[in-house]
Amino acid sequence: MTNSALSSPGVEHIQRGRPFGLLLVAAPVILVVWLVIWPIVSAVIQTLWLPTPEGGRTFSTGTYQFFFSDSYSLSNLSITLWTTGVCAVLLLVICVPIALYLRFSDSKLAAYVQGLAIFPMFVPSIILAFAFIRVLGPNGTTDLLLNSVGLPKIKSPYLTPWGPVIGLVWDNIPLTVLILLSGLGNVSNQAIEAARDVGAGRLALFWHIILPRISNSMLVAVSFAVLGIFSAFTLPYILGPAAPEMMGPFMQRTFRDLYDPTNAITQAVVTFGFCIIFGLFYVRSVAKNRTP
Repeated sequence: MTNSALSSPGVEHIQRGRPFGLLLVAAPVILVVWLVIWPIVSAVIQTLWLPTPEGGRTFSTGTYQFFFSDSYSLSNLSITLWTTGVCAVLLLVICVPIALYLRFSDSKLAAYVQGLAIFPMFVPSIILAFAFIRVLGPNGTTDLLLNSVGLPKIKSPYLTPWGPVIGLVWDNIPLTVLILLSGLGNVSNQAIEAARDVGAGRLALFWHIILPRISNSMLVAVSFAVLGIFSAFTLPYILGPAAPEMMGPFMQRTFRDLYDPTNAITQAVVTFGFCIIFGLFYVRSVAKNRTP
């Protein structure tokens, strides 16, 4: 770069504003380090630097060896991974068609569909859980309606692994739809019309025009959903089986009922290890979008 470019008014203006910009981001960065980064580092240290009978502390991976050798802990981790994967797939299957309809429909019905899709955002999880029990639980509303017309009772998903799946999918629909709608904003009507003019069908439009433009939004939506589902507590605790249980209730029970904070923190660190993978997907996506 030449000296004249460095001394241009635009460059000087950017350089003068740089300290002010760094000052603006300093407060949130400090809060993140204080409230998020430091507790994570502290938790890892607590699980690796364990107390000894003599009163000192020593480096040990015993808590992690116990977790990955304990069949109950591994079954809880497995049911958490299964629930998270099933919920992520179901969310994409349900929310992508809804977002596509809302993006390309001009009818009045789209406004009602959008209202219904966003509605779960305003329902607290605890209310959703008890509503689910009243509707789909044993002797619930669905059973009463079936019995009234002479049909047999349904096998309720309540207190089975499918109970948390239904609740968590319902709870995460609004955020997923909103993120996908944001991504669909990058799909121009001109591109759609141009593809239709050359004879592209609906499947070809979705695969070659829409999907490449919303793939990043789909990844962000799945990352947000996975981060919330993996550490969910209320819905798995109320709707799920007692054993195996998801990591959220497992951590809480280990800490409160078994009075074992070290193993509870170990479970939290293992959970964080899985969640950080999807967190890095989100950070990479944001960085990629900001790259000129």
